[in-house]
Amino acid sequence: MHSNRLLLGASIGLCAIIGVWGVIDPDSLLANAKEIVDQYFVSRGWFVMLSVTIMLVFCLSLVFTRYGDIRLGADTDRPEYSTPTWIAMLFAAGMGVGLLFWAVAEPLTHYHFVQHGLPKPIAAEQSLLATNFNWGIHAWAIYGTTALTIAYFSFRRGAPMLVSAPLKNLFPGERWASVVGWFSDFMAISAIAIGVAGSVAMGVFQVADGVTVLAGAQSASSWLIWVIFAVMVLAYMPPLLVDLGSGMAKLSNLAMGIAIALVFFTIIMGPTEYLMNSIVSGIGLYLTELFPRGLQTFTFFGDDVTHWFRDWTLTYMGSEQDLFPQTR
Repeated sequence: MHSNRLLLGASIGLCAIIGVWGVIDPDSLLANAKEIVDQYFVSRGWFVMLSVTIMLVFCLSLVFTRYGDIRLGADTDRPEYSTPTWIAMLFAAGMGVGLLFWAVAEPLTHYHFVQHGLPKPIAAEQSLLATNFNWGIHAWAIYGTTALTIAYFSFRRGAPMLVSAPLKNLFPGERWASVVGWFSDFMAISAIAIGVAGSVAMGVFQVADGVTVLAGAQSASSWLIWVIFAVMVLAYMPPLLVDLGSGMAKLSNLAMGIAIALVFFTIIMGPTEYLMNSIVSGIGLYLTELFPRGLQTFTFFGDDVTHWFRDWTLTYMGSEQDLFPQTR
């Protein structure tokens, strides 16, 4: 109990320090964070891509071998929710608000970058490929490997649902395992807390920018940002007032329903043939480049390409590995 209180207090303290730093001197916080991330990507970008590919192979091996039949719970337990509801909750909690925004903005951003060095049709294909890769199954492999590891030791071995549980369970009584486990929990809690705050902030500013454009204003005012933040908080309150699982399930199903309706509306009301052709072509290119792209580090390209690679793919994969407190 004392250790848990110390862990919570230390995590809150670190988040508070970073929060105060961001309020007092945001430029300094941004510069230091960017320097740390850039230095890591320069020296360890290969490690990020290799580890993500290994996680993908691990997850695929579970799918196609008998180990995938191991139940996360007692042998007599059954899923608490239906498969569509689980999928909806995975998207709502794993991808969140970024998916709707970047699904449109990211291909256009990539196209603006690569069109100067490639024919336009190839540039369009590569832009969609980069977006599909950044949001594809490599990201889900990171989520899946982490979640399955914690869930297995929690549901099958009765360990607490913490990042340190596998380590402490495999090496019981070892002092070094306790120390490393405590530090792992401390970093995980802090990264998740800061990441969630970043995700909410990103969502607020994206909505504010959209409202500003529609209203024909030059920039979003501070009162508009606070109003949007308040509306988002109020939207999250009803699910939290009921059972957490039930509330999250209902909110996720609602979000998934709206997203599916938006997809069908876009396909039906837009250039249907063009959209369907691009979807099928994009899936084919993605499957073809799945593993080659997963091990691509753009070593022999110029600085512009390597910086683009770090700013997008490495940032996505690094944040999902909780190397840095960022989130989608």
